[in-house]
Amino acid sequence: MGVQMQWIKFEEKVEDGGVRWSAPLVPALPLHSLFQLRTCLQKGTMLLDLDALSFKEIIDKALSEQPEEAELRPELRGRLAALLLCQPQHQTTKSLLRLLAELALSPCQGKAKSWTEPGAQVSETPLKEQLRNQFKKKVPPGAEAAHVAVGEVKFLEKPFSAFIRLRQGVALGSLAEVALPSRFLFILLGPRAKVKAYHEVGRAMATLLTDEVFQRVAWQAEHREDIIAGMEAFLDELTVLPPGKWDPSARIPPPSCLPSPHRRTTMHPSDRQLHGDGDMSAAGDRAGLAHPRSGEELERTGRLFGGLLRDIRRKAPWYGSDFSDALHPQCLSAVLYIYLATVTNAITFGGMLGDATANMQGVLENFLGTAFAGSIFCLFSGQPLTILSSTGPMLVFERLLFSFSQDHSLDYLEFRLWIGLWVAFFGVVLVATEASHLVRYFTRFTEEGFCALISLIFIYDSLKKMRSLADAFPINWQYRLDNVTSYSCTCNLSSPGHSSAGNDTLLPSPLAPWQHPATLAGLSRTQCLAGGGHLLGTSCQYVPDVTLLSFLLFGVTFLSCTAFKRFRSSRYFPAAVRKLVSDFAIILTILASCAIDATLGLETPKLLVPSELKPTNPARGWIIFPFGANPWWVCLVSVVPAVLVTILIFMDQQITAVILNRREYKLQKGAGFHLDLLCVSLLMVVTSATGLPWYVSATVISLAHMESLRKESITSAPGEHPEFLGIREQRLTGLAVFVLMGVSVFMAPVLKHIPMPVLYGVFLHMGVAALNSIQLTDRVRLLLMPAKHQPDLPYLRHVPLRRVHLFTVIQLLCLALLWVIKSTVAAIIFPVMLLALVGIRKGLERVFSLHDLSWLDSLLPNAAGEEAEGTRPGRRQAEESSGEGSELMPRRGPEINISVN
Repeated sequence: MGVQMQWIKFEEKVEDGGVRWSAPLVPALPLHSLFQLRTCLQKGTMLLDLDALSFKEIIDKALSEQPEEAELRPELRGRLAALLLCQPQHQTTKSLLRLLAELALSPCQGKAKSWTEPGAQVSETPLKEQLRNQFKKKVPPGAEAAHVAVGEVKFLEKPFSAFIRLRQGVALGSLAEVALPSRFLFILLGPRAKVKAYHEVGRAMATLLTDEVFQRVAWQAEHREDIIAGMEAFLDELTVLPPGKWDPSARIPPPSCLPSPHRRTTMHPSDRQLHGDGDMSAAGDRAGLAHPRSGEELERTGRLFGGLLRDIRRKAPWYGSDFSDALHPQCLSAVLYIYLATVTNAITFGGMLGDATANMQGVLENFLGTAFAGSIFCLFSGQPLTILSSTGPMLVFERLLFSFSQDHSLDYLEFRLWIGLWVAFFGVVLVATEASHLVRYFTRFTEEGFCALISLIFIYDSLKKMRSLADAFPINWQYRLDNVTSYSCTCNLSSPGHSSAGNDTLLPSPLAPWQHPATLAGLSRTQCLAGGGHLLGTSCQYVPDVTLLSFLLFGVTFLSCTAFKRFRSSRYFPAAVRKLVSDFAIILTILASCAIDATLGLETPKLLVPSELKPTNPARGWIIFPFGANPWWVCLVSVVPAVLVTILIFMDQQITAVILNRREYKLQKGAGFHLDLLCVSLLMVVTSATGLPWYVSATVISLAHMESLRKESITSAPGEHPEFLGIREQRLTGLAVFVLMGVSVFMAPVLKHIPMPVLYGVFLHMGVAALNSIQLTDRVRLLLMPAKHQPDLPYLRHVPLRRVHLFTVIQLLCLALLWVIKSTVAAIIFPVMLLALVGIRKGLERVFSLHDLSWLDSLLPNAAGEEAEGTRPGRRQAEESSGEGSELMPRRGPEINISVN
């Protein structure tokens, strides 16, 4: 007997030649084979909860307890028992090194060597090949094996079938390909001329046993009728493909995601027929992706600081694990990635702050402020995965505030101090009154608008910085190859006004006394200018290749980051290698780009960090005093801009918090909306008093931080995608990032070797990755696609396409309005416009039905109750139970071997 197929979740076949397993595939069964299987289960031997300790004992009991109408003659039982006890020949999964070794030792060997000699019986102990079989890594923990043996036997006159369930999982020696306890056995042997029918019945049985719903039936069945009822339920869900409309030999690849088995069992039959599995799966996904506005984090307590106290009680038990959970190599990758991203952001926004405020706040202030505020936030916040940073909207407000101070002869830093104190006061008031409850009104419409704006700012700033390189290092557009003989640049140390043929007067220079004028051609530009000379020639202003190489490094970095991040799902190399490359994608890209830059040796612009701890503007100190430079009434007038800053901080902080705490990230330690807002508010006091920039949650960098800490299942069945387990929730990565930010001033000799175009490429990658993570981007692509080429998205099944396009256009108009306001003199009302997005979303209920909004967006709290009243019970039940099936089913993925005689 030889093993021809195996299942964990999907079918795998042994290809012709018997030396290679096929790729996993979805089994396609003949309908007649299922009917034949039902007949076998109805009339054949069935032993439930059999007590047996060996394969021989199982076979003896199966042959001795046959139904009377199917009982075999005694002489046939012995021959059949001897046949079933023969050792099956397994097709082992070998590593690449082992295959190469076998080829080197026996290059002419045409057939794989089996574990045992032909005719040997099943061993009672596992063979050493079973114990070292690498295939066991693919089997989920706690799995048990099921064996399906089918074939034709020439001495049988009528078929013999048996379905056996053991009371306890028993290790059946060398029967299985890997050493696993066995629980189920199915045997079907019969006379010749029906081998194909037996084979298909065996495939049908194996497919049933890998179905999670039927597994539960098979585990709990007490009588034959229970097994038959489970199979009838399987047939009720069956989908039949017409024979003339598809190729039966075609192999169907496994889907990217599977429906929850719990959703299948709770769905009413009429709902199943009406909606179909795909619609119900989409409904469950829609419910699963909603943000936790109904969670207890946002419920009002009715007491002052009640929400804050509840956040502290929720997060306190996890505080110790917030540090121990960071002891994983993946966290090292996240620290390096986010550190470089934060450094780039600090230099970029620090430079723009310096330009906007006459260096009252510069790169050094941004470094120190980021290190201090970020460290405190990571230690005491409710969601430590959030990364604090300077943001585009805050930069706009700082620019307007400095211009107003200059126009009205006010001291900028003192004026800013009073604004910061008022903002901190308003923030504490918002925390005390549980204003974070309003986050329930931030739906996908508002979140995507803000996330898209911040992502576009990242993309625009990275491209803008690269464009400025062409001005700093100009390209010689007038270069012509034919005129190469006329291009030169020499050092002339003679007086510009005194030159004659052969009578140049040399000026005094710091050159060595023995320096001969003939060697002046070898002087560098710096030496020539230091010697009092000047440059003559047509190519003296040309900087060769710097701009070109900078753009190449920029593009290579962006493309490499994207490619390495996607390498996890590649077909090449083992899973451990793919995961390692994907986790360290950004670091590998930066190291490779730095190596290319160092090899070519061109003077590309490098990362320059401050090396001295002193204010960027010498006219200011480290402590800002509240009185002295401005009139007394400034402390009262500051209330007006403080209200706008409070709105901006509340919207920026809480929208980012809502995005990071979505259910799709499967966070286990809960959110802390009130605690986060309190930390940001109190930090405003310190940063305002020291003249450091104001900090709030950075949406794009925080999303990148979350993505770099994704956890996936270690084992996955062939054809099954690794299961997303959640985010590695801890405080240490963020804390390490901000500590490194603080010591960056002492790391200048190392950091100066990193080209700025490389970091701008990382910036572009982060912006594009964040932009691709929102549904708005998918709907924008639909605007450019013909209907027949559009993907099968869930909301397209339920919302007319023109309504989808209308919703997208409205979102794009709001996004364009935010961008225009941010970029013009009207930027002072930008915080109010962010708040207006919530009002616009409320107004959309007059344009779209609640049904359409429930698929395109999340419903507002008051509208959600109305929609729920009109929701059909079956559909609502399916949505509520979405994602919970894995807890109701025992996590078993039985390995199933089909042996054909």
